[in-house]
Amino acid sequence: MVSSSYSNLLELASGESSSSSSSAAVGRIARRIPRVLTAPGIVPGLGDSDSDADADADAASVSSSQSDNSSHSARERTIIVANQLPIRAARRPASEGGGGWAFSWDEDSLLLQLKDRISEHSSDAEFVYVGCLREEIPAAEQEEVAHTLLETFRCVPAFLPGELRSRFYLGFCKQQLWPLFHYMLPLSPDLGGRFDRTLWQAYVSVNKIFADKILEVINPDDDLVWVHDYHLMVLPTFLRKRFNRVKLGFFLHSPFPSSEIYRTLPVRLELLRSLLNSDLIGFHTFDYARHFLSCCSRMLGLTYESKRGYIGLEYYGRTVSIKILPVGIHMGQLRSVLALRATELKVAELIGQFCDKGRTLLLGVDDMDIFKGISLKLLAFEQLLAQHPEWRGKVVLVQIANPARGRGKDVKEVQAESYAMVKRINEAFGRPGYEPVILIDRPLHFYERMAYYVVAECCLVTAVRDGMNLIPYEYIIAREGNRELDKVLGLSPSAQKKSMLVVSEFIGCSPSLSGAIRVNPWNIDAVADAMDSALEMAEPEKQLRHEKHYRYVSTHDVGYWANSFLQDLQRTCKDHNRRRCWGIGFGLGFRVVALDPNFRKLAYEHIVSAYRRSTTRAILLDYDGTLIPQASIDKSPSAKSIEILNSLSRDKNNMVFLVSARSRKTLSEWFSQCENIGIAAEHGYFFRLRKDAEWETCVPAADCSWKQIAEPVMKLYTETTDGSTIEDKETAVVWCYEDADPDFGSCQAKELLDHLESVLANEPVSVKSGSNCVEVKPQGVSKGLVARRLLSTMKERELLPDFVLCIGDDRSDEDMFEVITTATSGPSLAPDAEVFACTVCRKPSKAKYYLDDTTEIVRLMQGLANVSDQAPPISSNPA
Repeated sequence: MVSSSYSNLLELASGESSSSSSSAAVGRIARRIPRVLTAPGIVPGLGDSDSDADADADAASVSSSQSDNSSHSARERTIIVANQLPIRAARRPASEGGGGWAFSWDEDSLLLQLKDRISEHSSDAEFVYVGCLREEIPAAEQEEVAHTLLETFRCVPAFLPGELRSRFYLGFCKQQLWPLFHYMLPLSPDLGGRFDRTLWQAYVSVNKIFADKILEVINPDDDLVWVHDYHLMVLPTFLRKRFNRVKLGFFLHSPFPSSEIYRTLPVRLELLRSLLNSDLIGFHTFDYARHFLSCCSRMLGLTYESKRGYIGLEYYGRTVSIKILPVGIHMGQLRSVLALRATELKVAELIGQFCDKGRTLLLGVDDMDIFKGISLKLLAFEQLLAQHPEWRGKVVLVQIANPARGRGKDVKEVQAESYAMVKRINEAFGRPGYEPVILIDRPLHFYERMAYYVVAECCLVTAVRDGMNLIPYEYIIAREGNRELDKVLGLSPSAQKKSMLVVSEFIGCSPSLSGAIRVNPWNIDAVADAMDSALEMAEPEKQLRHEKHYRYVSTHDVGYWANSFLQDLQRTCKDHNRRRCWGIGFGLGFRVVALDPNFRKLAYEHIVSAYRRSTTRAILLDYDGTLIPQASIDKSPSAKSIEILNSLSRDKNNMVFLVSARSRKTLSEWFSQCENIGIAAEHGYFFRLRKDAEWETCVPAADCSWKQIAEPVMKLYTETTDGSTIEDKETAVVWCYEDADPDFGSCQAKELLDHLESVLANEPVSVKSGSNCVEVKPQGVSKGLVARRLLSTMKERELLPDFVLCIGDDRSDEDMFEVITTATSGPSLAPDAEVFACTVCRKPSKAKYYLDDTTEIVRLMQGLANVSDQAPPISSNPA
């Protein structure tokens, strides 16, 4: 729920104008604009008529022209959205035609690389890019630049004012989100930066600008939208609000922190709900995905399931899929750089500088920021030289320090510390002609970096926290080399290649590099030992590790990653068009409910009308979660509920049955004032038709000797799971973990379920998991038996119901829904019977109707009770 402090953001986050008249006008115009509005020309459909009919006709004609002109042969199109376009821009000199801008593709951009690799295999694939340019374009030139980029590069630029861009990127993204996602808590103003609401407003504003740009080019029925990284985490909400069925994927390139870290963010729920407006959410590693799922569980109460290898979250009827796949490198680009003559010359130069002098090269390539662990790496190298004098004069650490992407006090501190440590190490262990550490802080050409990879005996990537670091992958490909580089290195064509990696446990590529030496970068001793092991390892071992890594990296390149993500996005969205969708919620709390077309809200007028017309009625009601909220502390029925049930049961045309999982003793005490209602206890094992009737059983008497096996097992899990309890019923035993830690409780419940199924395999019982519980009960017992028994009893009394109402809220009630729904084609109901199976909340169910909460259910039952109290019965059918 959006707090009151967000009031100034509600209009922005809703994407609507403040006045209703202007909103209507914008809506009419929006339906008429073509898919590509940035191109010059006449905008179709903007005529003189303002009627909705004309607007809809115009929209239809625009849609038709779009599919004719822009889709030609139904080409698959993907809109890739990221903070920066894969474009390099440079101002032309005034001497070249009066200035202006020159644009070219940024070959180093991951977004361009994924397009190239997919296009190699699918000539029909079409890509449109939406993002910012690195350079600020003057307002007077923006229209011309936008036209040029769209026509030449299929790019739609989002132009941000300088101040807004600074508050968005350098402010909220780099000062607040980026440190937090890398596990830095804002414990003081100097650490991570305290939360600033004006920066958050800038973040939301920029995401809204991006959404508007996407609206200019999107064909929501056909296009896939792929949003990249933490800069645009609320963008899915804006898009989902405009197009309920948009096919939307989101990939997070940074780590996702544990719930303990993430929960410190004041706008934590807004970001979570926005991400869940995607259809597919991608992460590099299982750890990142697990942290996200834990946040969804702890903060939103959502649970996930793995079905046939796919992880999915049920969110208001929509399945949000979770994708776990690390990004890869562009093999073609790396091989082409390795084949450059400049690369060969640089490799030869480095061989003369190091190898010919008997030096072994260790290489580090990192951004100069606080999370890359450069200073820890230098400390470990210093310790290596101190503890292993034999490496002095033989080993050189070349540390390439790329410019930091952010700026501030912490960047300056890292730079100062690194320079000081390099100076100290070189003074302590250096000698004429030998510097143990070479720090390169100037920008290097890509071919220069590749040359260092080729020559380096070991690559050190020891970041303390990082997303998907591709440096190890690039190093492995470079060490594979080619024939020309083999000649420069003096290797025979048949020589086996080798490489060594020392990588941090806390980077995204670590799980995929099983042959690397994994280290905790904070453990200086362990990192120093890892360096020593990498230097001393036998050649055959290095070759085997390299072969294993090369096999993985070469087959899991950027094309494999992109194709896999887009295929999963298509799979997740395949049912979009057959489901009914509508939006609920305000501002950033907006979400879309997607349900089966036949699933609709139970209209009060409709059911009351059917109730009045009917003469013989069967009413089955669940209790917990239906007549009383699940979260209620006092579970006993209110005086109002008792009064409603008595009014319904006094009607001679009604047979009212309360069906619950609770014990018959509890239900008898709670509903002792209800003379005429039937009660089914323990999921229907016990039942009675009236208060003065004897309890009967739906199945033969159960042997409960199995409890001697089940109860000790449950007690063991109760002792080890704080907040869990055991409820011992006459025929069943339930382990409840409603008050336990949700993650631990769920984990223990799965383990308990497996344990009980194993030890009770030969007993006549079934073990079921429910809402925050695991239950053991006799086989064959279900609420469906109660519904079937009630209809059978009424038929025996020659009472064929022409009105059936069944309301429940959880999985156990689905059996009742199934029985009464299938009974419409059998002899148990009147030929013209109206059947209402109703579940609580909008969710997948065998019921065809829903009500939002227990309040609406009580209101509905009160309405039916009023009809029974006020109107004389149409006929008398004594029960």
